[in-house]
Amino acid sequence: MSSQSPSPTTASASTPGSPTLPTPVAHTYASLTRTATYSFLAALPLLVFYEVGALLVNADRAFAIRVGADVWIKQFLARLGATGHLALAAVVLLIGIAVFVWERKKRLPLRPRYFAGMLLESTLWGVLLAYLISGTIGALFNGVVLGLPQAAEPGKATMLVLSLGAGLYEELVFRVLLVGGLYLLARRVIGMERVAAYVGAALIGALLFSAVHYTGPYADPLELPSFTFRFLFGLALNALFLVRGFGIAAWTHALYDVMVVGFWS
Repeated sequence: MSSQSPSPTTASASTPGSPTLPTPVAHTYASLTRTATYSFLAALPLLVFYEVGALLVNADRAFAIRVGADVWIKQFLARLGATGHLALAAVVLLIGIAVFVWERKKRLPLRPRYFAGMLLESTLWGVLLAYLISGTIGALFNGVVLGLPQAAEPGKATMLVLSLGAGLYEELVFRVLLVGGLYLLARRVIGMERVAAYVGAALIGALLFSAVHYTGPYADPLELPSFTFRFLFGLALNALFLVRGFGIAAWTHALYDVMVVGFWS
């Protein structure tokens, strides 16, 4: 009878009197693609495409059109003395590089095919969430068909650029900063249990995420079906951020918006 060696995911391997070996980490697609390293590298093209695209589409405009979350953070940075259109991009890039360098201590393997997998996965999530949430809205509001975002005034090219920026900066603000911050507040200050803290943070974050789409010069008219759709979409992105990480959530959001603008507007 032949014997088999322990699996790489075995908890420990030791003999009497010998020290217990640490548990090897399984470098699977699911585990690696939710790390900060993969999230940063996956989101980097969104940063480049949005910032370059924003400069191009706003070249002939007296007032630049940018994603609201982008403008909010830039206004905050301006109060700290950091000004200019690329100030936020530089800050995000520096933070991402710092996280990347810090996490390299874990010796995470970089597998290019996994980034292609993240793009495909995000596309599937975008289509699935749109289908499921649209179906839910139709059931709740007697088959109502949601009006699509109006792309006529800013132009389709501008809307496509804003879609990429929304995936990056809105996920950074609403998922990482807002939901993550509310979760830490609920856990460490209020002392809530983990599940209750995240549910509360997710609900508040989804409400605010939906509400901001009805502010600003290109805001949609406030209607209950569309508000509910965005609230449910925000909840879904919160769950996706928790389970699959920032990179997948950002690309799912961006690609969903691109599909709406590119195919239905």
